[in-house]
Amino acid sequence: MMKQHPRRILIALFCWGFATGAFAQKYNIFHTKLENGLEVIAIENSIVPLATIEIAVRNGAFTEPPEYDGLSHLYEHMFFKANARYPDQESFLSRTGELGIAWNAQTREEVVNYYFTLPKDKVRDGLEFMSDAIRTPLFLEEELAREAAVVIGEYDRQESNPIFHLLTAVNKKAWHEYYSRKNVIGDRQVIATADREKMRTIQQRYYVPNNAALLVAGDVQHEKVFKWAKKIFGSWRRGEDPFVNHPVPDHPPLTQSELVIVEKPVNAVTIEIVMHGPSVSKDPQATYAADVFSYILRQPNSNFHQSLVDSGLLTELGFSYYTLDKTGPITFLAQTSAEKYHAAVLAIFAQIEKFTEADYYTDQQLENAKHQLAINETYDQERPSNFAHTVGFWWSVAGLDYYLSYVDNLRRVTREEINAYVRRYIQNAPYVMGVLVSPEDRKKLGLEGSRRQ
Repeated sequence: MMKQHPRRILIALFCWGFATGAFAQKYNIFHTKLENGLEVIAIENSIVPLATIEIAVRNGAFTEPPEYDGLSHLYEHMFFKANARYPDQESFLSRTGELGIAWNAQTREEVVNYYFTLPKDKVRDGLEFMSDAIRTPLFLEEELAREAAVVIGEYDRQESNPIFHLLTAVNKKAWHEYYSRKNVIGDRQVIATADREKMRTIQQRYYVPNNAALLVAGDVQHEKVFKWAKKIFGSWRRGEDPFVNHPVPDHPPLTQSELVIVEKPVNAVTIEIVMHGPSVSKDPQATYAADVFSYILRQPNSNFHQSLVDSGLLTELGFSYYTLDKTGPITFLAQTSAEKYHAAVLAIFAQIEKFTEADYYTDQQLENAKHQLAINETYDQERPSNFAHTVGFWWSVAGLDYYLSYVDNLRRVTREEINAYVRRYIQNAPYVMGVLVSPEDRKKLGLEGSRRQ
């Protein structure tokens, strides 16, 4: 079973006026909240004399109506640009050099995070640098135009891959009513015509302390982190709750299964099947079962893999559940030849029908999946820079408490809970199936369905 971490439960009340008491939790994670609503998470790990400073914001595709499709990503590109203290790119980059900063950022469906790693003796300076970046961006016209071109370039590179067109076509069917709220890369035209006013709208709506978490991980002491955070970020003005004035709608469930054909000049046949999985806030227990079951299926010794890949029907096979608050997708992704396509599809759905049979996986496979998932979490904690991203993601999507109890809840997953998850979200659920195929093979296979080119 999982290596046990020290379980220090240390209640430390401070006299600095925090809105809530600071406390130590599992994995050397310490958490507090400032009076303006900013959550501060310190992760102590002195294995190397470095620290990672990260800001996670509840923004991303899920906050985007069609007219903002892709602008969370563009905003991310504008983050490490000119601000009130460093008014041009030259002075900004000069300061990153002085602090020895390696920086980056990432936009996902339900979080945007910004982070940099620097020497441990520069943490206070780094916090001030992060504060300037998040609170006082200038959104210079020339920088916005340049970064829009960079994002369009990313779009172009993705479009050059035939798989991109398959994933896009399936996602448009799967998330039909609110597709933009799952579309991280965004809409080309929306990105190309973005202006400063839209950047300011995003900033004022989502980049407020009560919608963000500050994470500091590495060779740090949480007492100092909390003290510096209060001094540097305490004056950041609290904003309105963005999800009260701009609620994020739930994705309506699929009512029927659909097939979409994507024609491209490809040699193999690629199949993607997407179903609506559980939302973490509505059915958290199913998310643990989903993770354990997905791990079992992905193993080379699983019935799933042996029946579909070792048999020679498929050359590639993937199965995953992606935990999200606004409906996490369950995804099958497989590749085969035109000659084996029909047999492969029949075999995939035959396997799905067997998922709940008593001998589909052994008790040993079930326990091994829980054990290995717990070990993976432990490995993740060994690198503070990566661990900060992990904690930031879970803070935004599911809340810090979900992550802190994640391994314990994985250990309690039963076969009955997995069967309940499979029956509700897979066996008895509508799906969208996409097929990427050449025009010649489509005709040969007699594939019919909504077709995209």
